[in-house]
Amino acid sequence: MTNEEFNEIFRKRTMEFAIRVIKFIESVPFNSATRVLSFQLGKAGTSVGANFRAFCRGRSKNEKFSKICIVVEEADESEYWLEIFSFSDYGDHRELTWLLKEIKEIIKITSKVKSKFYP
Repeated sequence: MTNEEFNEIFRKRTMEFAIRVIKFIESVPFNSATRVLSFQLGKAGTSVGANFRAFCRGRSKNEKFSKICIVVEEADESEYWLEIFSFSDYGDHRELTWLLKEIKEIIKITSKVKSKFYP
């Protein structure tokens, strides 16, 4: 698989993750607790794909490294907010299980990409 093919597949994968995060947030009842959690998850979860796209368009090795670091950071933050939801009674827990599994895989993949820049 070429870098371009990987990038296209992973752009789609992170887009699907973002859309499913948004749908999950919509399934959560709105109250003072979930407002904060949903806002933070929405920001981090959609940022993963947006920053991966920026990584793909990076003009230099340093710029690409900077963007992939942001992707890993936002993915890790997404996992944190999802874990908090997993300890609550809010949201569809089957969807939450899928989101947690997916973000763990995204973190592994993007961490591996990151390590290729500075092993």
